[in-house]
Order: sequence, then structure tokens, then C-alpha cells
Amino acid sequence: MGSDSEAERSAHKEKEKKKLSALAPIAKPLAGKKLCKRTLKLIRRAAEHKCLKRGVKEVVKGIRRGTRLTLVFPPSSCECRFCVIAGNITPIDVITHVPILCEEADIPYVYVPSKEDLANAGSTKRPTCCVLVLTKPTKGELGQEEQEKLKAEYTQVVSDVSGLTSTLF
Repeated sequence: MGSDSEAERSAHKEKEKKKLSALAPIAKPLAGKKLCKRTLKLIRRAAEHKCLKRGVKEVVKGIRRGTRLTLVFPPSSCECRFCVIAGNITPIDVITHVPILCEEADIPYVYVPSKEDLANAGSTKRPTCCVLVLTKPTKGELGQEEQEKLKAEYTQVVSDVSGLTSTLF
């Protein structure tokens, strides 16, 4: 009985090593286990409330449109955004421009080890390169209580990401 659990543990460790070995060299800042879990939980909650943009094309559009909005409206009235990028994307050229766009628009971003985990959290079956988490839904309105919960979770993850980023750069 003990050998089964050891075999399962070793298989799990091997799986984790494969995930980390497939990471792109530009995948920095990379979320640790705890931050990755929190980030995926935030994505899951945002997907439930339709506050998520999936895929490179939608994310780039969301970043660019949001940048134009901040020029017209004061930043306090605009929604908050957070970009999550998968670290095991091949070819890497698909996502290399996304971090640059995020930095120009002052949007925090973080890499997670697996595109499959990112897709599962975002409620899609297809692996996803990147997602953009919004605090306001794209259509309709969100209840006050749900929006506060989402905003609180968003704030916690973003503060953790900024702490991680400050240690790197």
C-alpha cells in the first residue's frame, strides 16, 4: 500500500519536471506553486462571471482598447486588468509581444507553467496561450457582492505578482 502512494508521488514529481522543462526561456516572472494556484482560482472566478478574454488575439485587442480608454477616461473609472501567460508555448514567437504590450499599458502579467491548466481554469477544453482577467464583465453587470469578491481576489494576486516582479527586476 505504501509503495502505491510512493509510485503515485514519483509519477506526479515526474509530471511536474516535464512541465518545468518545457518552459520558454522568456517565462519570467514565473508564478510559484502557491501564486499559480491563486492565479488559476482568480481565472476560474473571472470565467464564471464572464470577465475573461482568452487567446492572443482577444488579449491584444483588450490591452489596446483599454489603453485608448485610459486616454479618454481617468484611470479610476476604468476596469482593472491582469494578464496571465502560459510558459510552455511553442513556437514562442506567438506570445513574445504580449509582455511588451502589458508593460506599455501598465498591466501586471505573470507566467504559469502550463497552457492546459490555464485552459481548464478558463473553462475551455482547448489549451490557451494567455488570458486577460477583467474586473468588470464585458457585457451586462455584476452584482455588488460578486464584484467586490472578484476585486479583492484580483488585488491580492496583483500585489503578489508585483512583489515577485520587484524581486526579479
